[in-house]
Amino acid sequence: MHEQYQPRETEAAAQAHWEQNNSYEVHEQPDRDTFYCLSMFPYPSGKLHMGHVRNYTIGDVIARYQRMQGRNVLQPMGWDAFGMPAENAAMKNKVAPAKWTYENIAYMKTQLKSLGLAIDWSREVTTCKPDYYRWEQWLFTRLFEKGVIYRKNGTVNWDPVDQTVLANEQVIDGRGWRSGALIEKREIPMYYFRITAYAEELLASLDELPGWPEQVKTMQRNWIGKSFGADIIFDYDLASIGEAGQLKVYSTRPDTLMGATYVAVAAEHPLAQRAAARNAELAAFIAECKAGSVAEADMATMEKKGISTGQFVIHPLTGDKLPVFVANYVLWGYGEGAVMAVPAHDERDFEFANKYGLPIRGVYKINPLPVDEPYGAPRDFRDNSIYVDPTVWKDWYASKDSTNMELTNSGQYDGLDVTAAFDAIVADLEATGHGARKTQFRLRDWGISRQRYWGCPIPIVHCNACGDVPVPEDQLPVVLPEDVVPDGAGSPLAKMPEFYECTCPKCGAPAKRETDTMDTFVESSWYYARYASPTYDQGMVDPLAANHWLPVDQYIGGIEHAILHLLYARFFHKLMRDEGLVASNEPFKNLLTQGMVVADTYYRTLENGGKDWFNPADVEIERDAKAKVIGARLKSDGLPVEVGGTEKMSKSKNNGVDPQAMIDAYGADTCRLFMMFASPPDMSLEWSDAGVEGASRFLRRVWRLAHAHVSAGKPEAVLTDALISTLNDAQKELRRAIHLAIRQASQDIGQHHKFNTAIAAVMTLMNALEKAAQDSPEDRALVQEGLETVVLLLAPITPHISHAIWQHLGKDGAIIDAPWPVVDETALVQDTLRLVVQVNGKLRGHIDVAATASREEIEKTARQNENVLRFTEDLTIRKVIVVPGKLVNIVAN
Repeated sequence: MHEQYQPRETEAAAQAHWEQNNSYEVHEQPDRDTFYCLSMFPYPSGKLHMGHVRNYTIGDVIARYQRMQGRNVLQPMGWDAFGMPAENAAMKNKVAPAKWTYENIAYMKTQLKSLGLAIDWSREVTTCKPDYYRWEQWLFTRLFEKGVIYRKNGTVNWDPVDQTVLANEQVIDGRGWRSGALIEKREIPMYYFRITAYAEELLASLDELPGWPEQVKTMQRNWIGKSFGADIIFDYDLASIGEAGQLKVYSTRPDTLMGATYVAVAAEHPLAQRAAARNAELAAFIAECKAGSVAEADMATMEKKGISTGQFVIHPLTGDKLPVFVANYVLWGYGEGAVMAVPAHDERDFEFANKYGLPIRGVYKINPLPVDEPYGAPRDFRDNSIYVDPTVWKDWYASKDSTNMELTNSGQYDGLDVTAAFDAIVADLEATGHGARKTQFRLRDWGISRQRYWGCPIPIVHCNACGDVPVPEDQLPVVLPEDVVPDGAGSPLAKMPEFYECTCPKCGAPAKRETDTMDTFVESSWYYARYASPTYDQGMVDPLAANHWLPVDQYIGGIEHAILHLLYARFFHKLMRDEGLVASNEPFKNLLTQGMVVADTYYRTLENGGKDWFNPADVEIERDAKAKVIGARLKSDGLPVEVGGTEKMSKSKNNGVDPQAMIDAYGADTCRLFMMFASPPDMSLEWSDAGVEGASRFLRRVWRLAHAHVSAGKPEAVLTDALISTLNDAQKELRRAIHLAIRQASQDIGQHHKFNTAIAAVMTLMNALEKAAQDSPEDRALVQEGLETVVLLLAPITPHISHAIWQHLGKDGAIIDAPWPVVDETALVQDTLRLVVQVNGKLRGHIDVAATASREEIEKTARQNENVLRFTEDLTIRKVIVVPGKLVNIVAN
């Protein structure tokens, strides 16, 4: 054993051993418990970042721990390889996206291997390869024939720079999340997954996921957005519209119908289009609306604008004429593209009504009125100042359980509470054919068409005679040509006759292949299932293998994927279940959402007001005597820089740390140890060079103690039961420290994923081992047990150094095949206890008492302690407080 810890050589040797022995390749073994541990697979951007390192280390610690529990552990890895970044990089570098992607995969795979991850690389999948997306296309054709996938015109967010459709979540402040371009609204043919057909099940089965964070489940519940309300039908006013017809709206508050004073429709609504045909001002406004965002979040914050159409509809209960406005806050893709406006009881409608001088009719009052009126008296919600403080209004009005609210200004419905008004008004609407009770979801069908090249081709052929025809199974996959260099002007596929020219599979006539590709969320929605049988060529998954491994026991990834990816993966799992491919209802039993990696930021303000960011490695920190940062200077010129605080590592803030540089400098185990020790996995981790140094020092301590022990030769004694019974008090205390560490680490890693406190327990044990005697055979045997325990407890976290020391300690086999240590409960039993002794709450000494000592015996021993006698001299002891196992406090005056 080398005297000094040499991480490079140690890690190379361990990784060579694992690779030569195929240590992490797993197969189905029906007689063993399985554990499927999966971290969200990476996009092959070309280089690992610290978020990757943390994510995959967390997963690896869990996987290795479960392996030590005797389970057959699957931990695979692959590549989310399609997408716009590859296409944009290809245009910038004038290379094919395929070439860029495969080169990045090769480099990142080398980086991942350098971390020592226990990955079964024989199951690697790459989503841009035909052997993967063939089965995605196969499922697409089956679902298209069943109507689960359909094609229709849809209003979408169009990014004019990236030349593609964006999801609402990819539009930030009206701009594309990647390009920063102002987003336009366009109506184009789109393919949709009918995810709304599964809305009820997606919502209900969240209750089957106790291993998911409540925050994530709440986010999904809100996104699915189940609501109870009614469809309400307004007849057209013949005089103003010129034809019979009906306008339908959905409302969660039909009880406020008597407060409706106008209706608002989306720019694409037929009433809007009809009015615009003879109104140039309205036509221009509609064009402006169409150029805006289709995201609900933007609707909530944008200025509310509208124009009257000059048309009216008839209130279904009163017969009043209500004006029809085109409003920019009404979305065509949501519900019927129309809302009934109740300005007194809706914040958006209130803002709009005040802007355009429309009536505001309050229909609820508090009865009795609150004593402490926030608005002044009298108050009955008929005042236009109702939204002076919306939070107060929300408290009063939002709950349907309100017993102190009653309808007013509503004719025959006056005096009814919220629930009664809801029921009575809906019943009257149903009686006249002008409404019906309805349950609705906020969730909308999933549009997957992307007008880009680097994606999975949609397997549809357009025939003039037969319409949209799915590509037959024996003609799959529709292969994406990989030697294309896009120019950014739309999809290259649409300019390639050799790709789109084909014959109709039904009639044989000339036809055109679909040139849209699928949203890359499709590939990431089922990859976890393909890992179970990645080379299976008879179907999307091998059902036997899939049901052997699925559902995933532990899934790890960022909370930024809480809605889209995780919701789509849940949906896809149910689709596969209904196709007979998997037996389970949900894809992931347990979910761990790891926190961000953050680091300090430094900058200088430029003349144009922008900021020039500097990497922390290029900055020298100035601290005061208490280590508080008082300034910072750029190393290159010695001039001051501003301290910008800690933020998520990013290229934009230039505060990233290159993981490869850290691995090269300190070794993978040091990086892994720091990542796991610096913070619990679900919390943000603040990068610290000092913390990395500390992790390196600790591993050197472990190596140094192991070297000293091994150099002294093989221990003469073995810790048998007979030998344990002869241990003296100091030896018993050391053995107790060993088994306390085992108990603590077992709880922290196995039950709570608190790797930082597990490491702290090992550090405490190391302190005891470093102070332990090594004189007798019993001493040496105890240190041997202690060192074996240290490396076993560290094995999931720092596998390379643990592998090496295990061998040097003379153990048979590799540590990856060793079981997790078991607590010897008898070692935790104490013959004596050391208790703190206080006088009037102040520490005055310690006493040693038998573990079985009674309260009276403990009090007697404490009273006789010399320090207690000294500090209670001339005082009267009034009370003695004994906290079992901890302290004695003597109260005297």
